[in-house]
Amino acid sequence: MALATLAARAAGFVRLVVLASALGLGSRVLDSYNVANTLPNAVFELVVGGAMASVVVPLLARAALTEPDDGVVYAQRLLTLMLYGLGAVTVVAMVSAPWLVEVYTPGFTGPQRDLVVVFSWFFLPQILFYGVSATAGAVLNVRGRFAAPMWAPLVYSVIVIAVSVVYLVIGGATEIGSLTRTHLLVLAVGTTAGVAGQMALVVWALARSGFALRPRLNPRGIGIRRIARLGGWVLLSVAAAQVLLTAATRVASVSGPGGVSAYQTGLAVFQMPFAVIALSVMTAILPRLSLHAVRRDHARIAEDLSRAVRLAVVALAPVAAAMLVLGPQIVVVLFAHGRSSAPAIGLLGAVVAAFGVALVPFAGYMILQRGFYALQDTRTPALITTGVTVVGVAGCGAATWLLPSADIVVGIPLAYAAAYTVGLVAAAAALRRRLGRIDGRRLVWTHARVAVAAALAGAVGAMTAAVLAPLVASGFSGALVSLAAAGVVGAGVYVVAVRLLRLTELRQLVATAFAGTRSG
Repeated sequence: MALATLAARAAGFVRLVVLASALGLGSRVLDSYNVANTLPNAVFELVVGGAMASVVVPLLARAALTEPDDGVVYAQRLLTLMLYGLGAVTVVAMVSAPWLVEVYTPGFTGPQRDLVVVFSWFFLPQILFYGVSATAGAVLNVRGRFAAPMWAPLVYSVIVIAVSVVYLVIGGATEIGSLTRTHLLVLAVGTTAGVAGQMALVVWALARSGFALRPRLNPRGIGIRRIARLGGWVLLSVAAAQVLLTAATRVASVSGPGGVSAYQTGLAVFQMPFAVIALSVMTAILPRLSLHAVRRDHARIAEDLSRAVRLAVVALAPVAAAMLVLGPQIVVVLFAHGRSSAPAIGLLGAVVAAFGVALVPFAGYMILQRGFYALQDTRTPALITTGVTVVGVAGCGAATWLLPSADIVVGIPLAYAAAYTVGLVAAAAALRRRLGRIDGRRLVWTHARVAVAAALAGAVGAMTAAVLAPLVASGFSGALVSLAAAGVVGAGVYVVAVRLLRLTELRQLVATAFAGTRSG
């Protein structure tokens, strides 16, 4: 499972790099592709994605324990309902594509908006593929099979990487006026084929597990009302998150050519360390939190949440500092290839640097949310998420008023930082009221010492890069040398500072990682 997760995320990142190289970071074609490829994910998450883990999986598990056939008929009915329900949603979304595109692209030109609509007609069927894949994966998980759903995203990334290479080889255009029907079909059909391949792997694994893929047209017994009732607050959380994503995309589209791609690519870079570090901590802690919640041991819940937040902040703070001071070098090393333009690389470097400010509060907020879920409270995090969205949307609006047009997209990560800082404080306050304590003094003291250590490491790293700048060549090789040298020196300073400040969490994190490696 760990290998599959790491491979899938690495391949996903390579997919972003290759796609940017083929379509050209900063091109209107890549902006159009990215917006269109956002739509099926947004619609799926809004309709069912958010409720999958919190509602559907528990119901499948309950049916497997209580039904005489181990929940097979229940799962078949659920898959059938998902197939027909999301099929109808897909048709409605495709008919509504021009209006959906209008919501996301107020800053696009007419031809660019038309291209997004055409891409959307090819991409929106992915809604159905995502739904079937997610439901089949949930059934597999309940049956004790976890590998295929984790490997499946790798299939999608490999196919899209191949499509991007083909597009580059056939001389695919980076300007809308030069885009031929062949270029369009390679990108559109190839990308949706990747999602179909991802679905096919999960469905094939489900069939091999002995589960009969038999349609059940009668939805009775699924508990549609129960699903709707349980998923109501989850739906509010997902809707709020989608509103923030939509607002950010709209603002990025106003920032000019390359704005949407800079925002979405910067967001992907931002999410990578979170997924590798914080998500691993969250995955490890959730079963313990749930067990403590069943026992009503609130002191243990507070202790584990505090420990998870402290471990995450110690691990992510130096990464955030590196993004902040070395964002341009990171982007040159990763994305200054193929058809990417120099202005687009510079803009993305600034966006990645700004996202560094949001990394730590975002991770802390997401970890504290797990405390509510362990307590089976979906209402409180939904309300907090709504508040986060209000602050984030207001921040995005402020960016359009306060920043020059070309730099508006750089304000989006700062809006994220403000929004998730508010969310972190609100979640901590709500949990303190619910649990009686949240280990606040130790959390604040740890954050203060980590901030000092990360600031020292970032300052030394920035000075190292500045000293090397006139001595190394420009472009990829110079950026790689500067990034490596500043990274090594900065990491060394951070470790020394952590030891001098007596932050034991770094030692705990290393010990936990090695223990997990030995047990794996």
